[in-house]
Amino acid sequence: MSKTVPVGVSARHIHLTQEHIEALFGQGYQLTEFKPLSQPGQFAANETVAVIGPKGQFDKVRILGPARSASQLEISRTDSFAIGVKAPVRESGNIEGTPGIKVKGPQGEIELEKGVIVAARHIHFHTSDAEGWGIADKQQLKVRIGGERGLVFENVIARVSDSFALDMHIDTDEANAAGAKTGDTAEIID
Repeated sequence: MSKTVPVGVSARHIHLTQEHIEALFGQGYQLTEFKPLSQPGQFAANETVAVIGPKGQFDKVRILGPARSASQLEISRTDSFAIGVKAPVRESGNIEGTPGIKVKGPQGEIELEKGVIVAARHIHFHTSDAEGWGIADKQQLKVRIGGERGLVFENVIARVSDSFALDMHIDTDEANAAGAKTGDTAEIID
């Protein structure tokens, strides 16, 4: 039985707490939805910010909503070189011991003390999908993306929850190496 999953390519983006949203956009500010994401209830916001590192900055970094309990910037390894931040590969939410960065919005700026990561490649599984395929939360998987520049990705983390929809997330560096784009499919091979 083939274990095929859709691929989602994740460009640089930021998750912010409500406190940080208000510091950047004004008291009581609420994010507005630009488009829904593959995970239920999550969205790309219309709002963007600038992130400023020691060597450079990125303007128009998309905020993903809704507000989170901790602020976190997700960038690719190439991005980390460009702005001069040594971002470690981490699972989303695991930000202890990570570098910080300056974030600038239209109404103010903040200095994140931590939270800059290169997101570990992962697959979101709804609990029923994971059970059907015998996959456990946090299991390390091997996944093949076919095509002209096809690759096998190792150390793909399974993330299982009743609130997730089936989707593999890789960053732009990984997608470019494999010649992959959002909407392609991948196959779990181990």
